[in-house]
Amino acid sequence: MSAAPAIGGLIEAIEPPEYRGVARDSVRMLVSDRRGRSHTHARFYDLPSLLRAGDLLVVNDSATMPAALPGRRIDGSAVPLHVSTKIDSRLWIVEPRKAVKAGEVLALPGGAAATMLAAVDALRPRLWYAALAVDAPLERYLDAHGSPITYRYLRRSFPIADYQTIFARRPGSAEMPSAARPFTERVVTRLRARGVEFGAVTLHCGVASFEAPERPGSERFVVPVETAVQVNAARREARRVIAVGTTVVRALESAATEEGVVASAGWTDLFIDSAYEPRAFDALLSGFHAAGATHLDMLRSFADAGLLEAAYAEAAAHGYFCHEFGDVHFIC
Repeated sequence: MSAAPAIGGLIEAIEPPEYRGVARDSVRMLVSDRRGRSHTHARFYDLPSLLRAGDLLVVNDSATMPAALPGRRIDGSAVPLHVSTKIDSRLWIVEPRKAVKAGEVLALPGGAAATMLAAVDALRPRLWYAALAVDAPLERYLDAHGSPITYRYLRRSFPIADYQTIFARRPGSAEMPSAARPFTERVVTRLRARGVEFGAVTLHCGVASFEAPERPGSERFVVPVETAVQVNAARREARRVIAVGTTVVRALESAATEEGVVASAGWTDLFIDSAYEPRAFDALLSGFHAAGATHLDMLRSFADAGLLEAAYAEAAAHGYFCHEFGDVHFIC
């Protein structure tokens, strides 16, 4: 079995589970019962036996783009570029992986170019507004010239198909909404046969930073009318709404009001931490996150710090994997 040094006791997943002989839906799943304060071990394919008729699973249907590009300065030196968030057809938020200056132009494959306009945050100039000059819609350009964003804990790059979930419909994420990655046709079929319902939102994930944990940036999201109706009906009828991933939590909570979830589309800069009181979901499927990640702040709004610490200690003791190709945590 492939392994890497542990983070917070968890093992870094340096490749998709299929590359270590584990099917997508066979990754491990720790089940944390908030009321009983217990932790049990399962496989993801056991999920249908843990849900009941009427439960509503809300998934993110954003598809992952091959958002990493090889950029070059005018002197020919390399500046890898991560395309993060679409503002309009030409203006994007990007992450140059080396220091840049306002006005600097990076040459991109196929005769394209990226002009660095201004740092999104002058005090932390990691993300930049950039004008991208390409001959085709950027999504199509990335399909031709880009590759998936990878981080240094990964053994190597992998095909874009490894970064798509079964629910991916709408291209726009720089990084995979990975909590849904273990779902397969056979698991979905079994869930539907059990009477579990599905709803979808869209939240396009921007780039994350594993060098220095920080608050998430603004992200584009859509909660359609049908999903708002499903969520409100489930909560009115005391059926569980299960958010599949922190991206779904952010989208639903951005659309939540005192009267329920309303159909919404636009940008969210909602930051959810332990002081936040969730209003739109009752259980959560999540990956395992590195110590210090802001994803953990979001989890603490739903599960208290003691429960999470015990869960992560249990997962670490049993060799669970973290990051986007890791194992799964069901908090119910």
